[in-house]
This record gives sequence, structure tokens and C-alpha cells, in this order.
Amino acid sequence: MPLLYYWRGDNYARDLDFGTAYHLNQANPLLHEIDLGDSLWAFTRRRDGVYVLVAELVASAKTLNPKGYRYGPYRLWGDLRRSRYFQADGQPDVTMQIRSLSIRAGGDVLGRAFQGHSAVRRISEADHQLLAAYATKLPREPRARLVPEERLEALLLAGDEEAVAVLIRDEEPGLAEERRRYLTTEAVRRDRQHVEALRDLYDGRCQICEWAPRARYGADICEGHHVRWLSRGGDDALTNMVLICPNHHRAIHRVDAPFDFAAGGFLTADGIECLSLNRHEISA
Repeated sequence: MPLLYYWRGDNYARDLDFGTAYHLNQANPLLHEIDLGDSLWAFTRRRDGVYVLVAELVASAKTLNPKGYRYGPYRLWGDLRRSRYFQADGQPDVTMQIRSLSIRAGGDVLGRAFQGHSAVRRISEADHQLLAAYATKLPREPRARLVPEERLEALLLAGDEEAVAVLIRDEEPGLAEERRRYLTTEAVRRDRQHVEALRDLYDGRCQICEWAPRARYGADICEGHHVRWLSRGGDDALTNMVLICPNHHRAIHRVDAPFDFAAGGFLTADGIECLSLNRHEISA
């Protein structure tokens, strides 16, 4: 079942400025009725009042947020290879296309039909095909590119500000200036301290499999992983980090396993990798 979502303009702009998330949070349980592989189409209203289509998130996972999370308990994750963000500037008004769908979107102001829980609406497969055809001519949003997260985390742990800046420059991601500044200044100065704090808290052990290289080899080998990726707008904070062994770290990145707060672990295609050790709050 595909979905249509009205993305408030200020929330959409903040998402681009602080790291395109490729996920969506909502209070409406309808968000979790989407089938994996189906599309959630998002439109917003530009500052000039024009409604434009800004994203297609192809559902790859559905997780639950921490209790009391301000944006609602339900989170939908978009497949990084198939999801798309579209450039809003220069785009024609999409109002007529939205009104031509099978949903009710009457009234003088389109956005008023998408208030509260109604911000997420079911659409038909025929509606999905109409939006897909419309989107073929839309340019991609350059700020939606992501920095390679594994390499970024390794460089932050090394505390190498220059290497982080080079990575961001060479990969040519379309990061907004605010996110670029954060990654090259604040994050690079704080990350190493957070990883050391986690290693002390867990005596160097992996929070998933409890592998203990410090006890066995006298070396700290387990690594800090950002539950919500830094390149997706996550904060460089202890509440957004876990300590895991290199094998689990690589696997979680390679399969893009999101964290489910209700289950207390990372979702994979075969199940869930639960945290067996958890002595600090995680609230990404």
C-alpha cells in the first residue's frame, strides 16, 4: 500500500539543512501499514506558496521510536539505493496532480486537507503510478547525498579534522553549509571522547555479542557506531552511540540496519541484533 505525505515546509527545510534523513517519523500508525518495497510520496509547500513533490521514500524498514518521542512513535526508513529527494526550487505546482488522485483533497488550500493524522494518506497503486510518471522529469536534490558513514566514523575517532574535511570535499556530497560546519568542527572534536567513555562504561566489550578484546588482548578494538547516522542528521552524542565490534559495525552499515527502540536492537532481513549490554540511555 503506497502512501502520500504532506511534509511541513519548515520540517522539510530543517531536514535538508541538518542532514537528509531518508526516514520519516509520525504519530499516525498508518505510517507502519505500508508494505516494505512500497513508496511513500512526500510533497511540501514552498515559501512562495507553491506545492511541490519533494521525495519518494521506498520503504525498507519500520521501527518504533523511544517512548515520548516528540515526532511520534512510528518511524519509516527509506531504501538508500531506491529512495529519491527532488529539488523544490524551479519545480512546477503539483496541486492539480495531487487533486487528481483518488484521495479527497478538496478545499481552497491544499495543505488544509493534510492536517494532523491526515498528513499521511493511503493512495492507490494507480495513484502511485501517476506520481512516478510525474517524478521522472524532476531533478534530484543535490543536498540529499550522504557522506560514506563508515569512513566518516573512523576519521572522527582518529580526531583528524583535515581528513574529515577532505572526505566531505572529495565525495562531493550536497551537504548544506550548517551540516558541513558541524561535521568538520563540533563532531570531530567530540566523537573520540564519546567512544572512550563508552569503552570505559562497557570495559571495551561489544554491546551486541559481548566480545571483550580489552580483557583478552589488552587492546580497545570495539568501535563507536552512531545509531542515527551523522550524515542523516544524527547528533554526535552518547545517546546516539553504541559500542560494537568491527564485525557487527561493518554488517550494520552494509545492510543499513536501523535501530528499533521497542526491540532494543538493529533490524536486519533475518531478524534483530539485540543489545545484550545496555547501561546508557539511547534516544537518537
